[in-house]
Amino acid sequence: MTTLSPGKTANQQIIDLIKWGEDYFQQTDIENPRQEMEWLVSDLLSCSRMELYVNAKTEVSAIQLKTLKVWMQRRLAGEPLQYITGKTEFFGLPFHIDANVLIPRPETERLVEVAIDIAQCGNAENIVDVGTGSGCVAVALAVKLPSAKIIAIDNSEDTLELARKNANSNGVSEQIKFLQLDILSKELDDNFDLMISNPPYIPPNELSTLSKGIRDHEPMQALTDRNDGLTFYRRFAEKGRDWISKGGQIILEVGRNKHPQKVKQIFSNAGYVNLNMFKDYNGDDRVLAIEV
Repeated sequence: MTTLSPGKTANQQIIDLIKWGEDYFQQTDIENPRQEMEWLVSDLLSCSRMELYVNAKTEVSAIQLKTLKVWMQRRLAGEPLQYITGKTEFFGLPFHIDANVLIPRPETERLVEVAIDIAQCGNAENIVDVGTGSGCVAVALAVKLPSAKIIAIDNSEDTLELARKNANSNGVSEQIKFLQLDILSKELDDNFDLMISNPPYIPPNELSTLSKGIRDHEPMQALTDRNDGLTFYRRFAEKGRDWISKGGQIILEVGRNKHPQKVKQIFSNAGYVNLNMFKDYNGDDRVLAIEV
């Protein structure tokens, strides 16, 4: 692994620091070295990437440089930027993030878009988010659906603490109730207009196809059901009529390749009739909506 020069000292201007970091990252397999360095420095200084160049001649302190070196070493070791800085963005909203939760992805933004459209068309106000993780889905829904009441479920209390923090920082904590619950073994006590979930769906034999950054750093319990990738979907199909009001909908993120059709078949076999598949921004089937 590339090591950082011990001779790099404080009193370095921002523009010089970006170039220095870019040169180090160019020696690795990081795809966009300058962009990644800009992200790190902008998070370090709590400013936008544009502001880096507006204040290009500003000097960085010794403490800030020390932190940046640690961050760069972690990035050179393959750790995702979002875990290093503890921040990410989802649906245009800021989120705190740590290694206990998945990094939100564009396909999950598509899941939220579909849910918002369906909720608005059907006046859905009672919503449950299963496997909330960072709370990104529940928070985005609360921001876009101000009259909605949302139950956000996860089986980890540590994860729920992070989700609560994100609800607070985005001003929607009054709309969301967070609940620790294992959805595979416990029942929901209420009926909902809409259920939304991005459950673990990667079979163990496909984990090797994931990028090293995902395999080595993102939480396994949020990636795989340690079975065939269909465990949660079977549970939702089995209990959907108990948990969702008649005419309500279950909206689920699904995987790639044959996974969407396998999930669709589970619900068809369980007697659900109105099934609609939605494509992501790459034209792949990634969101399934099931009317109850």
